[in-house]
Amino acid sequence: MLILLKTLITRSPKDRIFKTIGNLIIVSVLILVPGCKKEKANTLTASNENIELSDEGSKYYLTINTNAETWNLTLSSDADWVQASKESGTTGSTVVIISVSSNIKTADRSTTIVLSAKNAPTIKITVTQTGALYPSYNTNPVSKDSTGMSKTAMEIAKNIKIGWNVVNTLEAIGGETAWGNPLITNDLISLVKQSGFNAVRLPCSWNQYANQTTGQIQTSWLERVKTVIQYFMNNNLYVILNIHWDGGWLENNCTTSMQKQVNAKQKAFWEQIATYMRDFDERLLFASANEPDAENSVQMDILLSYHQTFINAVRSTGGKNAYRILVVQGPKTDIETTNTLMTKLPTDSISNRMMVEVHYYTPWNFCGMTQDETWGNQFYYWGKNYHSTTDLAHNPTWGEEDAVKSNFSLMKKQFVDKGIPVVVGEFGAIRRSSLPGDTLKMHLASRAYYFKYVTRQANADGLLPFCWDNNIFNRWTNTVSDRQSLDSLMQGAFDQ
Repeated sequence: MLILLKTLITRSPKDRIFKTIGNLIIVSVLILVPGCKKEKANTLTASNENIELSDEGSKYYLTINTNAETWNLTLSSDADWVQASKESGTTGSTVVIISVSSNIKTADRSTTIVLSAKNAPTIKITVTQTGALYPSYNTNPVSKDSTGMSKTAMEIAKNIKIGWNVVNTLEAIGGETAWGNPLITNDLISLVKQSGFNAVRLPCSWNQYANQTTGQIQTSWLERVKTVIQYFMNNNLYVILNIHWDGGWLENNCTTSMQKQVNAKQKAFWEQIATYMRDFDERLLFASANEPDAENSVQMDILLSYHQTFINAVRSTGGKNAYRILVVQGPKTDIETTNTLMTKLPTDSISNRMMVEVHYYTPWNFCGMTQDETWGNQFYYWGKNYHSTTDLAHNPTWGEEDAVKSNFSLMKKQFVDKGIPVVVGEFGAIRRSSLPGDTLKMHLASRAYYFKYVTRQANADGLLPFCWDNNIFNRWTNTVSDRQSLDSLMQGAFDQ
């Protein structure tokens, strides 16, 4: 009997196969060769293969699903602006956070992330980030400099008793003299200081001096503002420099549709302003806006993003700006609205260097109303001892001393008592010079009393009062033109 041994290569193991032909026995041995077994294909999916992100530092939550034992995420080595919270994982569903740093360039950028797993098709994920609307103007940040910047917001607040707004000048649309005032001079600021004011608020426009494509502010305007600020420094005055109404690009746009554009401009402007004014000491304060029109919680959150952009931009420039006092405005700068909606503040990299700003024109019938209406008359008079006995139709019916106390008390409890000073950035009442005889006399007396009372109560509650009045000084001759109002303000500030 003959036995023939035969070997076969196969992908699957089987028993030996015996076959007899006459007296010949053939034994077939099937040999399993490693790697010849057909392995099961795995599934691998990503929730998005084309991720698009904004120029701001942002995130995308990518979901990866696979039945493979492991998966890997490979980032491109030449795109360090992209990060992943995980670069590997196991079977099942995993959420990976894809984050990108801010794109400070105006051009879009993109990269490819490779997702792979054993026995699964490789997936290439494209990450695209849009370019910034404006280039970065924080081109030469410097190290922090605390020289001349030692005081906290509360310490500076204690030094400010009464302030004056340099009204209708640097914020004038059309140029510094477009609204009827002459150029600001050192002589004017010396008069302001000699008259008893120890602080000024400098409303300022920037947008009309900026390139609308690049956001770059004219150097000549930055230099002019810097020259004016030096006048205040020469006279040892605190000064609050802001972005005022400025055409309404921020003031009128606390909306989701405009949030990105406004934040981009806010960043570009404040990087430039802060860099140019960086060397002034703590007597210079920056203010984010003027009267931002936010009136609900959604708009309040958007306004907070504008304030956060302001703070981040200023701090990023370094130097003395790392310690500078920054002022953020309540919604509409209305006290009651601020009390209701401003339940939190933006974050800051340094503590105790922030103030809140509100304005006070209550009651409007007295402070700003110019004609009687069907819903109510103008108030010519103000204060319990200043009512007319003959012109009853124009006596106040609301908004007098108790209202001042009540409103200022809200700000004291909400902010001042927590170590956050409150700037009453504007308060005032129009001068009704056309009233006749005794009516005018009574009106002016009650107006002077209003100035005195508001100033005194603000100081009593730890608020910083800044009068908005264009008639106190004759700016053409640099003389006092309204001694009655000036004396009332000083009495309110210093005769406690």
